[in-house]
Amino acid sequence: MDKLTIAFMFAGQGSQYPGMGRSLYDNSPAARAVFEMAESIRPGTIAQCFNGNDEILARTENTQPCIYCVDLAAAAALKEAGVSAAMLAGFSLGEIAALAFSGAVSYEDGFSLVCMRARFMQMAADAVDAGMIAVLKLSDDEVVSLCSHVENTYPVNFNCPGQVVVAGEKSALEHLKALIKDAGGKSLPLKTSGGFHSPMMADASRQFAEALESYEIIPPKTTLFSNYSAKQYLGNIKELLARQICSPVRWSAEVESMISMGANTFIEVGPGKTLCGLVQRIASSERAIGASRTCNIYNIEDYESLIETVGKIS
Repeated sequence: MDKLTIAFMFAGQGSQYPGMGRSLYDNSPAARAVFEMAESIRPGTIAQCFNGNDEILARTENTQPCIYCVDLAAAAALKEAGVSAAMLAGFSLGEIAALAFSGAVSYEDGFSLVCMRARFMQMAADAVDAGMIAVLKLSDDEVVSLCSHVENTYPVNFNCPGQVVVAGEKSALEHLKALIKDAGGKSLPLKTSGGFHSPMMADASRQFAEALESYEIIPPKTTLFSNYSAKQYLGNIKELLARQICSPVRWSAEVESMISMGANTFIEVGPGKTLCGLVQRIASSERAIGASRTCNIYNIEDYESLIETVGKIS
């Protein structure tokens, strides 16, 4: 393979699990500093990450601050180990962790923004009986077409070829599931507390836009990509962040953009390995022009995986 061009990917909601981040906290001073920063702003965050059960961590108002901490802690530990990234991207809330790591906002301001974002999204979720499903085995266009025939359903995460997440009112999703089955697809329910990245989040988007006005955000110091545009962050950063809440996450196109700019080593920072699997499928698709079939993909969710990855890429 050519010289490594590393991209850090910051995990999003749904990747959380009890005990996440503990080994990073125990072994990396840089990671520990991230957790202690968060704890000073939102007491109880460390306990939720390390000791919270699935039910506690599933609440959006808890999930987002906790994942932000683990994402940033993993990235900080990598940096501490001498690994740097040429590009950054984050899935949904992970984009704010990426923004903070890029130097566009301080870690503290990023954490405060995530806490507000989570609260606004939880309120919007509580207002509508909505959910999300993953649709498999159908193309993006097929899923978009099916949703156009079912009111109050929206394709919201274009994850990789053959996988699209749909948000919608729960009664409408039941109707959509039947259409998906008839079309030869498969649907899986997701453990979420609302219809995220859809018009049902319009109030949360508006509230977050207002909150962003009181924060200073400067251009990223590392190339950063946007869920909303699927391209490098350009223009009004605050507008991109606000729109992201009620707009689809174009992850597949975003990764394709990174590959086209030379990324050949992807490291998922934060809990879980979801993004690693998505990138593997995206990189091996015909759409990913310039992708290497031997693209390196790693994840850093604990100290053991960090040490293993550093050894492989050093």
